[in-house]
Formats: sequence, structure tokens, C-alpha cells
Amino acid sequence: MSETNAEVKNKFSQYLENNNNRKTHERFAILDEIYSNQTHFDAESLYVKMKKSDYRVSRATVYNTIDVLLKCNLIKKHNFGDNMFFFEKTYGVTPHHHMICKTCKSIIEFEGFGVREFSHQISKSKQFKIEDICLNVYGKCEKCNK
Repeated sequence: MSETNAEVKNKFSQYLENNNNRKTHERFAILDEIYSNQTHFDAESLYVKMKKSDYRVSRATVYNTIDVLLKCNLIKKHNFGDNMFFFEKTYGVTPHHHMICKTCKSIIEFEGFGVREFSHQISKSKQFKIEDICLNVYGKCEKCNK
């Protein structure tokens, strides 16, 4: 187990304890699956993947655990348009943005290109405390452009 995964499990365990939620094997299996995966995911695909891997987990448990993980800030939810809701892990992840192909729906991550400086200027000039920023760019990926 990596150091990050141990920290994530500890943070999740503490959150469950502090909020009087049950610490179940299924919840930690879902957390492990999310943090061992490098891609964005939707709840249904996560459920199907876990069932194919012979995890004994219900669809309701997957959806409920996703809600808990959102509340304790271990995952983030993105709305990429056209009812495309995806999640991604947040702990130990470098801030990044997304390019979404409108044809094949692929998601490509990229780093800031001045977004950090822009957000700093907004915070300073408008006296607004930015907690999170994510830029989504829509278009066609290289493969779909051919």
C-alpha cells in the first residue's frame, strides 16, 4: 500500500468516525478501487467494474459511498455537459483542468497555463477567496479531428 493510499484510508476512517458512519469493508473496497485508478469515472461504471472483479457490493452502496467521499473531499464531481457527470480522486492530485472531446467524450487533463495567476489576481482585486478552480475546454480530440 502506498503512503498516499494509507493517508486516504486514514482520512476516510476519521471522517466516518467523526460523522457516526459505519466503517464497512465495502466502503473501503470502493475507496481502494477509486484510488488505484488513474481515470475519471462515473458511478455506474464503478459499480459494474467492482461487480466484474467479484466484489460483493450493491449499487446503492456504491452510490452512497460516492456521496460520503464527496462530503469528505476525497473525490470531486464534474459536470462535463450532456448529463456527463464524472468523478475523480482529489487527495494528492496536482491541480489540473480538462479538455473534453464532444465527439468521443474522452477527457484529457492539462495543467494551468496561467490559470493560477489569473485566480490570484481575481482573489486580490475582488477580495474573493477561491476554494477551487477548474477550466473545462470543449472541442475535438486529435483522433476525432482526423
